[in-house]
Amino acid sequence: MPSAAMNASMLESWFAHGLQHGPREVRGDWQLRHATRQAAVLVAVVPRSEPMLLLTRRAEHLPKHPGQIAFPGGAVDADDADLVTTALREAREEIALDSALVRPLGLLPGYITITQFHVTPVLALLDTAYRAEACPDEVAEVFELPLLALLDTSRYEWRRVERNGKAGMSLFIECDGRTVWGATAGMLLQLAVLLGQKDVPPAA
Repeated sequence: MPSAAMNASMLESWFAHGLQHGPREVRGDWQLRHATRQAAVLVAVVPRSEPMLLLTRRAEHLPKHPGQIAFPGGAVDADDADLVTTALREAREEIALDSALVRPLGLLPGYITITQFHVTPVLALLDTAYRAEACPDEVAEVFELPLLALLDTSRYEWRRVERNGKAGMSLFIECDGRTVWGATAGMLLQLAVLLGQKDVPPAA
């Protein structure tokens, strides 16, 4: 894995290589492969002295995935021109993120969630001068976590969980006192593998 001392240009080159040459396998929660709705999320990397990743914590009152760590994003609207538009629009709505400060780099492989969304992560670089403000209707908190720690596949583990009345195994990663799991952890692992990191063996 590259050094933590990567500037924006180095990050962009690393990401471009992965987007061009990395595996494009669609993954999903509990090997689900059927999705009825399209969605997009913003995987925004902040090129600080140590690269950071922008994440949110979902509001506790939400009916789906309350309190979980997530990427900004959501379902495609009929008026959205493309998936990048969806991710940027949702980021504006959820955390007041100025789209002019986001530089999309490409689309990661799709990820199918247990709620039957086919989610496309949009990988992007985010200006270090950005400001974010959580919309309390959807987001409880906006924060950053170190990117390279989240791409360290040795830190991932499978744990048994129950969601929507179904029991199964889900990916988890602990980072800076935060627990990232479910689809967000799955998409992060997908990014790590795309960038050349060793995959995690399937759940036993």
